[in-house]
Amino acid sequence: MFSPEGPTLRELAVQALSSVERGYDLLAPKFDHTPFRTPDAVLDAVAADLARTGSFDAGLDLCCGTGAGTDVLARVCRRRVVGVDFSAGMLDVARGRGTGAGPRPEYVRADARALPFGPVFDLVVSFGAFGHFLPRELPGLFAQVHSVLRPGGCFAFPVLAPPRPSSPAFWMLFGFDAVMRVRNALWRPPFVMYYRAFRLGQVRRELERAGFLVELHALPEFGRRRDGSPRVRTLVARRPVTPAGPPRAA
Repeated sequence: MFSPEGPTLRELAVQALSSVERGYDLLAPKFDHTPFRTPDAVLDAVAADLARTGSFDAGLDLCCGTGAGTDVLARVCRRRVVGVDFSAGMLDVARGRGTGAGPRPEYVRADARALPFGPVFDLVVSFGAFGHFLPRELPGLFAQVHSVLRPGGCFAFPVLAPPRPSSPAFWMLFGFDAVMRVRNALWRPPFVMYYRAFRLGQVRRELERAGFLVELHALPEFGRRRDGSPRVRTLVARRPVTPAGPPRAA
């Protein structure tokens, strides 16, 4: 699963026994050599979908990690790209990345649940971060995203079809979540990472409660499952230009 440049089993164990913030500080120098980083194929497909969705001036990468998602924003945003994360170690790696075409990213250390911005962005993206938020935290998280988007702005992220119970991947993720629950019951501080806690139906409901209009775009690059459903989609949640009312707090 890991390249020779990736973390050792011991390093992963130390990370898993740390807090989320400290764990990612430790993992940061080798994070891009792990399977936890969103694959380039998914990043490229989302970038292409966003380019078809609309035009954007300013974009925010929520929980940006080492900055792979900010590269997506640099391809589709004309004027400003910002990455936000609460791990200083991950941000240090992100700041050391080479930059291509597009705006040079800015990086800000902050908690996604308390964003230090007003409504200044046209696009917010996030890649692979939602397992770090418990279901009860989603309303507050989505309210924060809503608050930093201009009217008409979009919140977009990829959604992978969940593995079926008959597949080994389902039981691998089920086992990982079970181990994490036991770990967090026995060890403090908790390390929040649950692969099966971010369920599309609940997420869509919470986004709509936060005031978003939600649509799903199939990403044809990844094909379809046997039942015809897409393997990977982009969820695009748009802040209405004229909202019906203020976002509802849970």
